[in-house]
Amino acid sequence: MTASHPAFHCNKLRTTVLDMAYAGSTVHIGCAFSIIELLAVLYRSHLRYPNNDPKDIGRDYLVLSKGHGVMAQYACMRELGWLKDDAFSGYFANGSELKGLSDSRIPGLEATTGSLGHGFSVAVGMAMGAKLRGTDQKTFTIVGDGEINEGPIWEGALFAAHHELKNFMVIVDENGFQAMGSTQDVLRLGSIQAKFESFGFEAITIDGHDESLIDDTIKALWTSPSTKPKALIAKTVKGKGVPFMEHNNMWHYTRLNAETYAQALSAVSGDAP
Repeated sequence: MTASHPAFHCNKLRTTVLDMAYAGSTVHIGCAFSIIELLAVLYRSHLRYPNNDPKDIGRDYLVLSKGHGVMAQYACMRELGWLKDDAFSGYFANGSELKGLSDSRIPGLEATTGSLGHGFSVAVGMAMGAKLRGTDQKTFTIVGDGEINEGPIWEGALFAAHHELKNFMVIVDENGFQAMGSTQDVLRLGSIQAKFESFGFEAITIDGHDESLIDDTIKALWTSPSTKPKALIAKTVKGKGVPFMEHNNMWHYTRLNAETYAQALSAVSGDAP
């Protein structure tokens, strides 16, 4: 990070997500809101982009494996100046470059994701490449808790542990929901931390909306003497920041109308009653 980097205020990031979702009449608001604090901390304090260049060869890598949460990442990229305002007001309009899933053709998005489970393995490959090149680049990937139902997650985890990819960190957005319902009802996960530990990861579970704790935990994992890959399990709230969206899986696929848009903006600005 350089001193010129923005502060990444989470209420501002949520406002950008709402503006995009309303302008494009699109979905996936709840699953974008659950990762806002995680992304804010990563971009503010941990991701390295020399000269603020998302294509710099020495950059760190962030793969959003839960690619449907990409509006939250777009909001951060706007703060960095990588995306211009007209890309947001014209979101999902004819000719819009920004899609509803992560697309590697956009500088700053490292992988095309949305087919769940695959972004994790792409990120493992990036970490392996950095290790083979002998660089100090770090690789992060963010996955959803429902996403870890997918087999490729665990194949990649075995590979990362076997090759002692201590430059790799998975962040699990454990918001308790996936598209078709709660993770408990669809496929019970048990202790995600215990699962990653059993696959050879150093793992910690925290509150995924406590920015200071997120920052301290990431620092602790990177400075650990262990050669194991890292797993940060973030307990989050789907729809965080808007009371009528919180823990409400309807907002995985529901679109905003003029009334709910205004109510949501009021909530994230702190003006809600």
